[in-house]
Amino acid sequence: MTRTILDIHILQTVPPSNLNRDDTGTPKSAVYGGVRRARVSSQAWKRATRRAFVDLLDASELGVRTKKVAEVLAERITALDPSVSKTAAWELAAETMRTATGSKIEVPKRKTKDKEGAENETAPESAYLMFLSGRQINALAGLAVEGAEGGDLKSLKEFLKAKENKARARQLADTEHSVDIALFGRMVADSTDLNVDAAAQVAHALSVHAVEVESDYFTAVDDRNTDAEMGAGMIGSVDFNSATLYRYAAVDVDRLQENLGAGLREGRSSAEPTRRAVAAFLEGFITSLPTGKINTFGNHTLPAAVVVKLRSRRPISFVAAFEEPVTAGEAGGFLRRSCDQLAKHVPDLERMYGLADGGQSWVLRIGAETEALAALGTEVTLPGLVTAVGDAVTARLEPGA
Repeated sequence: MTRTILDIHILQTVPPSNLNRDDTGTPKSAVYGGVRRARVSSQAWKRATRRAFVDLLDASELGVRTKKVAEVLAERITALDPSVSKTAAWELAAETMRTATGSKIEVPKRKTKDKEGAENETAPESAYLMFLSGRQINALAGLAVEGAEGGDLKSLKEFLKAKENKARARQLADTEHSVDIALFGRMVADSTDLNVDAAAQVAHALSVHAVEVESDYFTAVDDRNTDAEMGAGMIGSVDFNSATLYRYAAVDVDRLQENLGAGLREGRSSAEPTRRAVAAFLEGFITSLPTGKINTFGNHTLPAAVVVKLRSRRPISFVAAFEEPVTAGEAGGFLRRSCDQLAKHVPDLERMYGLADGGQSWVLRIGAETEALAALGTEVTLPGLVTAVGDAVTARLEPGA
């Protein structure tokens, strides 16, 4: 069966930074090819990509992942029926979510207090992060208002006991998924039938060369110190590294379309939601950056090279090009030799596995150091890449259109 798989390969240089740290505050690392490499976890870059979606997609196409799901739903309930009090809306929301997802939604045991020391009212919460689209929350809020006469919890419970209403609640929680849910998946521990298999896979970013962690010793001076007080107000240290990273992600476009649902609106192309999601993921993943210690290091860089391939069988990472760590060039720097190794590895791999003539390829690159990659695909700018990939995906999904 012919599939539509999008592979994204990135080389990005990052100056002194601490993008993603472990429990000791040290930049994450991994051994690959027998040497210690800088590492940025897939979770860190997924979150950065999701945050980029805010500027790339309409709010209605996104979801929210939170334990405070009853509070979020309650806000929609009171927007639909302002006569419902905040506390009553919390109760209605909790009951609706319990029915829709089978999850425990309870008031947390911890107590918070206001400035006067009085205990605050606390909304019920789920035991784990729950991921719901904006459309799902709106639909569930509508169901809650429909079933609760005048905001009455007892009426809602009776309403949701009816088999058809319970089924509606489950269905509303499992249709019209947001782009971020469709791409990154969703796990509902108490109702596995509501799980959504992720359409996107993101690898841990690895440096193409060996990396050593360095430490920055710093001091801070008290602005109110006098000449008689010469010591620092605070001292400390922060670990960092610098690296040329190989980043990789793959998108199963067919799974993405299945998760999103074709069309969504009457008169809309069946592939249009998928095209928008692919475009957002492509631009978001390429341009995003985890924000760990970003104010300390200001390490705002963009990739030096991006290679995108549209395949028909399975995703393929090119990380093996760097199993033998890249060494610095004569004048320093790892980028040129990284590009050389990648440019040699890709044709060899594709030729030996019969992939040389399959799919489409595009290359976005900066500077003479990346010239070796020009032969791997059609050279494009970022806007051109997003458009070209969107057109190719649409052609695959709607071959007769």
